Amino acid sequence: MHIITISRQFGSGGREVGKRLADELGFDYYDKEIIETLAEDEGLEPDHVRKVLSGHGWQNVQLTYKNSFSHLGFDHDARTRLLKRQREVIEEIANLGNDCIIVGRDADILLEAYRPFRVFICADMDARLARCLAHEESRPEEERLSEKEILKNIRRIDKNRAYTREILTGKRHSDSTMFDLTINAAGRSPKQLAKALAAYAREWFM
Repeated sequence: MHIITISRQFGSGGREVGKRLADELGFDYYDKEIIETLAEDEGLEPDHVRKVLSGHGWQNVQLTYKNSFSHLGFDHDARTRLLKRQREVIEEIANLGNDCIIVGRDADILLEAYRPFRVFICADMDARLARCLAHEESRPEEERLSEKEILKNIRRIDKNRAYTREILTGKRHSDSTMFDLTINAAGRSPKQLAKALAAYAREWFM
């Protein structure tokens, strides 16, 4: 069994790279599928689950360095419950024994015992903003975010992800030792990156 985890900066294109990489390698792919499973289990709408998890809710959870969610003595907080269940779902995916790619969800940390190939995809702010603006063009005009709103979202999500990883690992999000490969996606298409990464992954697993 081979597991690839893809962590990424918001707007870097890491999700699309992961999907294309799964197609290149013939691996199972998990991203929104995890959210959909959590939503079904909890009887909630996927968008609601996504919004709850994006806030993380660490301010409501007394965590210490590398403290397991399974050891928490309460589950009254919705975010805490979803985070615990998300961990279980990710472990269930690994226990299936199939080659797979998991995007985000701190799967590289949660599945550390499985020794996944840990990839981090990043890009400079200009490239990330340009990608987000291009995505907005596909939305109805009245629903599109402004450049200012997009930048605010990028910074907020970056902060949440960095804080989460620091709590789980005791290391800064920018610490490259947590990953086996870091890729700067600026100036490259997801298709190009997926092909190059597939070749690298084949050598890595050999």
